[in-house]
Amino acid sequence: MKAIITVVGGDKVGIIAKVSAYLAEHSINIVDITQTILSGNFVMMMVVDFSGADLDIDAARTQLTEKGSALGVEVNVMNEKVFSEMHRI
Repeated sequence: MKAIITVVGGDKVGIIAKVSAYLAEHSINIVDITQTILSGNFVMMMVVDFSGADLDIDAARTQLTEKGSALGVEVNVMNEKVFSEMHRI
């Protein structure tokens, strides 16, 4: 199953490293990633694959939300199908 991870907040060193390390630790593959800085705000969107993961999307959502809080950013994790339906024109 694929999911969309978004990360938004003030820019600081280590955001990508910490999120990516967490994903690697749980065998969640990054399929695609885009990241930019807008007026000092960090914005990242990832498409990830949970097919080889050692935990489910709900557990990852909870843990990444906690990691995001510690980093001072907001992290959201959503099933790719749900995300696509919500953002369909």
